[in-house]
Amino acid sequence: MSIYKSITLKFIMMPLNSIGKSALNQIALLGKILMFLAASLAGIPGKRQFSNTMKHVYSIGVRSTLIVMLVGLFTGMVLGLQLYYTLVKFGSQGVLGSALGLTLVRELGPVLTAIMITARAGSAMTTEIGIQRITEQIDALFTMGVDPLRYLVSPRIAASIITFPILTALFDIIGFLGGYITGVVLLGLDSGAYFYRIHYSISFADINGGSIKAIVFALIVSTACSFNGYYTHLRSDSFGARAVGLSTTSAVVVSSVLILVADYVVTSFLL
Repeated sequence: MSIYKSITLKFIMMPLNSIGKSALNQIALLGKILMFLAASLAGIPGKRQFSNTMKHVYSIGVRSTLIVMLVGLFTGMVLGLQLYYTLVKFGSQGVLGSALGLTLVRELGPVLTAIMITARAGSAMTTEIGIQRITEQIDALFTMGVDPLRYLVSPRIAASIITFPILTALFDIIGFLGGYITGVVLLGLDSGAYFYRIHYSISFADINGGSIKAIVFALIVSTACSFNGYYTHLRSDSFGARAVGLSTTSAVVVSSVLILVADYVVTSFLL
C-alpha cells in the first residue's frame, strides 16, 4: 500500500516539479535580462561614441522611416473608414477626427511603430550581434580590453531611445493624413471640422503618454534583440548560422509580445 502511495505521489509531483522548474528558469532569465539592461544603460556612450550612436540612429531610425510612414498612412485610412461607418450609426461622424486622433496617439501609434521597427531594425540588430558572437569578434573585443556591452549594445539602446519617439510622432502625423484622405477626400466630411476635432481632443497628456510608451518600447526592443544576439552561442537547440536565425526569430517574437504586454501595463498606469 505504501509503495502504491509513493508511486501515485511521484506521478502527481512530476508535472508540478516541471512547472516549478520552468517558472524558476524564466525568473532566472528575467533577472539575467535586467542585469544585461542595467549594464548596458550604465555604458550609454558619451562624446567618444557619438558617431557610433549616430550610425545606429541612421540604421534604426532613418532606414525605418519609409515603412513607418507607409504603415501609418494605411492605418489612418483604414481606421478612418471603420470609424466613419461606426459613427454614422449613431449620427456622430463629425467626431471622426477626435476618435481617430486619440486612437493613434494613445495606442496604435506607439504600438505599431515599435512592431515595425522590431521587424525592420530589431531583427537586423540580433543578426549582426549574433554573427559577431559566433565569429568570435566579441571575444576579440574582450581580448583587446574593450567592453562589448558598452561598444555594441549601449549605442543601440541610446539610438532606440532617440528614434522611437520621433518615428512614433511621424506615424501619428501620417496617420492623421490617412484619416483625412478617407474622411474628407473620399467620404466628404468637412476638413475644418476634422482638424479642429483632432486639435481639440488631443492634450499634452495624451502626447506625453504616447512618448512614454515609445521610450518603454525602445528599451524592450533594443534589449530583447541585443540580448538574443549576444547570447546566441549559449543556445541549446542549435549552433552556428542556424542559431543566429533562431535567435533572430525569438527576438522578434518576444519583442512583439512584450510590446503588447507593456502597452497594457503602461496604459493602466497612465489612465
